[in-house]
Amino acid sequence: MGGVPGFDGIAFVATVIAILLSAIASLLGTMTRKQQVDNGVVDAALLCELTGIQDPRILQDVFGPPTMNRMWQGLTLSDITSERRFPGYLISDDRVDWACIAVALVSFFWQHPLMDGLVITAAIVQIAGWALAYQLPRQV
Repeated sequence: MGGVPGFDGIAFVATVIAILLSAIASLLGTMTRKQQVDNGVVDAALLCELTGIQDPRILQDVFGPPTMNRMWQGLTLSDITSERRFPGYLISDDRVDWACIAVALVSFFWQHPLMDGLVITAAIVQIAGWALAYQLPRQV
């Protein structure tokens, strides 16, 4: 815990706890969105969150037109994830969240300047994911 000046003790522990809580919240949200896809309830807001596409009009170009009730029928999770953009990985990719959790947990047991950099990177990834999710449309 000494690779970055001033990044030790309480600041380090608070950062690791924030990463853990953020990644767990993201995993739970992604799990809920995946269950909605499995149930056949796919609207524009859900597609935007899973793909990272920020403009709902582009969804029509990618997935075709929605039905009259603004829902897409017959989409599977593999169809949606194959169209994922870079923001989609930061917002709703389980691997990114699990990697952040792993970095946070390992940082308690392995003290190295490299680990401090990885913790800061994990924090930036989580912050970027939430910031990008905030920019997505909620109701279309």
